[in-house]
Amino acid sequence: MFTTLISASELAALPAAERVVLDCRFQLSDPDHGHHAYNKGHIPGAYYLNLDYNLSGAKTGRNGRHPLPEGQRLAVDLGTCGVTPGKQVVVYDDAGGMFAARAWWLLRWLGHEAVAVLDGGLPAWLAIGGELTRDVPRRHTQRYVSHPALAQAVKADAVLANLRDPDFVLVDARSPERYRGEGETLDPVGGHIPGALNRFFMRNMDEDGRFKDKDRLKQEWIALLGARDDWSEVVHQCGSGVTACVNLLAMEHAGLTGSRLYPGSWSEWCSDPTRPVER
Repeated sequence: MFTTLISASELAALPAAERVVLDCRFQLSDPDHGHHAYNKGHIPGAYYLNLDYNLSGAKTGRNGRHPLPEGQRLAVDLGTCGVTPGKQVVVYDDAGGMFAARAWWLLRWLGHEAVAVLDGGLPAWLAIGGELTRDVPRRHTQRYVSHPALAQAVKADAVLANLRDPDFVLVDARSPERYRGEGETLDPVGGHIPGALNRFFMRNMDEDGRFKDKDRLKQEWIALLGARDDWSEVVHQCGSGVTACVNLLAMEHAGLTGSRLYPGSWSEWCSDPTRPVER
């Protein structure tokens, strides 16, 4: 069972009948990019899931740019892709895992343990000579049956209360510039949640686009957070609860298990002018 990362060669060795592959390619500047790219060529047997339509819920203007989807609706989407309890799921993108990690977290949120991100994404698959196809697999009529959650989320109220009575440390996955409030283009307000630490999600990868090895990740995360007995004291956020999942995945892969996600993240936080901002 693969529960964090899977290499391209390991994916290639999995019998098609024993795994489900989900293509999660997306671009924030072009929401249709992923679907167009999927139609041009994808890993054989892969189903496409869109960040806006499948991996996020309805926006209200106060709940962030990519709020969590309704669990039962997501279960239906996963069921049509053939996901069943215990079946190995592999998720991939072409953007350093930022969208695939969101899908990985959501499956864990529904209690699915056997889910892993393709390390290095589509470029890694192509690098080993993996083929692409335009064939679209048939959809299923079943609904995924969720199990007790393996991933936990916190809400904005808990983050606000944490400012007054600290119970966890917040880690912001955005770039250092956006964290400082410089050059903000995605959200109407620049800055970060007071007290949040900054760990740009791309720092988890080597130059080849693959995740750093477990020991190195562990050393870097402990250097940032200190040694802890309970890693649920760490809560991840970013702009809209997407790239934060990369940091969470990196910690899980390094054996620092149990950290949580603030899905609304900065885009939800800054939608309420009464919430404090730090720059």
